[in-house]
This record gives sequence, C-alpha cells and structure tokens, in this order.
Amino acid sequence: MSIGHTLLGLLESGPRHGYDLKRAFDAKFGQDRPLHYGQVYSTMSRLLKNGLVEVDGIEPGGGPERKRYAITDAGITDVEQWLATPEKPEPYLQSTLYTKVVLALLTHRNAADILDTQRAEHLRMMRILTDRKRKGDLADQLICDHALFHLEADLRWLELTAARLHKLAEAVVAQ
Repeated sequence: MSIGHTLLGLLESGPRHGYDLKRAFDAKFGQDRPLHYGQVYSTMSRLLKNGLVEVDGIEPGGGPERKRYAITDAGITDVEQWLATPEKPEPYLQSTLYTKVVLALLTHRNAADILDTQRAEHLRMMRILTDRKRKGDLADQLICDHALFHLEADLRWLELTAARLHKLAEAVVAQ
C-alpha cells in the first residue's frame, strides 16, 4: 500500500492535521496495521517537499505547532495517476512454502507433515477471517473476502502438492 497516495487521497475531502490523517487512515485502512504518527509526519514532510501538499494553516497546540495540510493540484493529479495504474499481479513464484517442501524432500524429512501443518494454519486463519467478515461492515467484508480468496487458492495448491508429493520427490531427487 502506498501510504503517501492514501494520505493524499484522504486530503482530497479537505485540509487536515497529521493527527486527523492518522485517525482517518486507521479507521479506513489500518485495522490490522495502524499507522505510526512518525510515519504520518515523515510522509507529509516528503509530500510537502515534492509539492503534492501545502501547509494550509498553523495552529498553536499543547506541544509543537499543529500544521494543517491541503492537497495541491499536483497532488490530485498524482493520486489520479496512481489510481489509474493497475497493480502488478503477484505470481508467487518464489514461495517460501514451496521452498520448505522441496528442502524437506531433499533432506529426507516428511514434506507431507509440512503441508498438513500449513493446511491447518490456513484453515485457522480462514475461520478468523470468516468470523471477522460476519461481524464487519461492508469494507471489512470486502477486505476479508480478498484475503479468503487468496487463502483458498493456497489451500488448492496445498492439496495439489500433497497429491503430487511422490512425483515431486522423484523429480527433486533426480535433479
């Protein structure tokens, strides 16, 4: 996730202080990974330097002065370009799990146990996400669906690999 672009997008609704940006980010996108205040302010400093935001006002606070940031026309253009650029699909060709299975076979360990343990962990996470989806709002349901679909694909791979484990062992040993 691009933190800078996300903060710029949040600023399109109007100027905000760093504290308000953090709260809005956490409410919409940071349930699992809240943003640190330092990250907000370092990102805003970079966006300011790059001309994507400007200081809309400065107010005295209990500590340092509070800057209110506003998005610039260049910032709006940057967000539009970012939104229009498709994300590169991740092919997962360097899977850690695949590496573990092959190494288990190479070292004469039980690769089926690795697959079984991973399947149990995937199912555990799917139960957690399904419960969260059931209790969540539409945004939470959509993000949980995204994660669940990926976990389902991983489970299909686990089943396929378990079914082909004997052939994979022969291929790995022959190399």
